[in-house]
Amino acid sequence: LTDDRCICWGNQRLGGGFASHLQQVSRVQGTDAAFAAIWGDGKVISWGSRHSGGDSSQVQEQLVDVQELQATDSAFVAIRADRTVVAWGDASAGGDCSRVQDQLVKVAAVQATDAAFAAILEDGGVVAWGLQSSGGNCGRVQDQLRNVRKIQATQCAFAAINSEGGVVTWGLRQLGGDNSEVSDQLRN
Repeated sequence: LTDDRCICWGNQRLGGGFASHLQQVSRVQGTDAAFAAIWGDGKVISWGSRHSGGDSSQVQEQLVDVQELQATDSAFVAIRADRTVVAWGDASAGGDCSRVQDQLVKVAAVQATDAAFAAILEDGGVVAWGLQSSGGNCGRVQDQLRNVRKIQATQCAFAAINSEGGVVTWGLRQLGGDNSEVSDQLRN
């Protein structure tokens, strides 16, 4: 809406039918059964299925100065003004980033598959977390993830483009997580 309101409808258990109209909303993001919205003051509210990120009460105090939201099928991540992140929702689908939290500083952008997140850091490095088969572990290609400019995702794989024009992939092989057969053709 043009007046910064958000109106919800549908099954309340799945994020629809929110009890009141949200006002001064700058951004809304959704999982498969929940929504999260950034208020004009940078705070976040979420609603819908608790198992899909609809309950952010465990991290609510950290959800300040939020500038961006990203979502898997059942978890959210918020990028704050200080370029750190806060995650919540299904832990196995990226809602728990504690394993890599110390690396998630100076985050430039975050991309998501169905159950994993990948963050590009300002120095061009990449940090991934979530379900390993959905790209939540980039360990096998970590040494190639330098000077990354952009990341795109399929349902279960990530593709990173570096400053030299090279493409690095990880995640489920059948859904794009292994580009070894065409890597020579993916050069700038």
